[in-house]
Amino acid sequence: MPITNLPKSVAVILINWNSYEYTHNCIQSLYEMEFQDFDIILVDNGSKDGSDKKLIKDFPNIIFLKIIDNIGFTGSNNLALNYCINREYKYSMLLNNDTIVEPDFLKILYDYINSHPEVAAVQPKIYFEHDRNLLWNAGSYFNHWTGQSYTEGYNKRITPNSEKLKEVDWITGCGLLVRTELLKTSGLLDESLFMYYEDVDLSFRIKESGLKLMYVPDSIIYHIAGAAYKTKKKTKEGIVNPIVHYHNARNQIWMIKQYLNPLQKIIAYTCTFAYFGAVLVYFLLRWRIVKFKTYLKAVKDGIKGKMTRKYKFDPSV
Repeated sequence: MPITNLPKSVAVILINWNSYEYTHNCIQSLYEMEFQDFDIILVDNGSKDGSDKKLIKDFPNIIFLKIIDNIGFTGSNNLALNYCINREYKYSMLLNNDTIVEPDFLKILYDYINSHPEVAAVQPKIYFEHDRNLLWNAGSYFNHWTGQSYTEGYNKRITPNSEKLKEVDWITGCGLLVRTELLKTSGLLDESLFMYYEDVDLSFRIKESGLKLMYVPDSIIYHIAGAAYKTKKKTKEGIVNPIVHYHNARNQIWMIKQYLNPLQKIIAYTCTFAYFGAVLVYFLLRWRIVKFKTYLKAVKDGIKGKMTRKYKFDPSV
């Protein structure tokens, strides 16, 4: 008898954390795509607002994985990636839940990577959702002399480079399509990072295979950006949760330690700590004491190498 329960070619991984509307709209846009050779794996990362139950009711055909407590972008995605490896999906797609996709976005990525065996992973062109003429990411790069990661065209209109098919240094976890088999050798996301720079680190390890990372501009999605960690109403501490500043600062120090040579580290630490100092002064001038203390702790933890504890999952999931 023929086997009827083979997995689709692509597993699209979404993480939900107390964000029903964003996740619902993202899934809806995925189901409106031309390309249908995919499964959606929805990981609920410890939601407390009932959004997980609503999403299961709305989309009973998705693959649902539930986590009791928030274990970060890294831990929740790793749960799904382990699932993809064990179910032998050809490709795995990390996709932020606060995105809306064009109907042909996945087909374009799939067709490109499927016809280019020298390519390990691909990403789409990403615009802001609030203004679909403004770029959020048109290719990602890393400066080994400053220790800074950066993206092409951020908050700008179309640029000449944003329209070019090109090799990049790293691919954002907002929209990353990767050959699942490669993850067996590169490893998954580093769970000690919790969130931020985990995609840079994974990209660097994937590139050790000798394959390329490519930006494919004909594939397009729209990103709300940071939806899960912004308050709806501005407070004296602003709208961005201090946890964002903590992990960004701490993990940047981790990247410098991990990937820069001694000379690069001297220059990068000088640039980085000058920037950190300016941020701390800014928080003081705005009297954002919680953020000031959180940021200072991030710098101290980064220097000491004090990272988030790692989580382990049942590999049979």
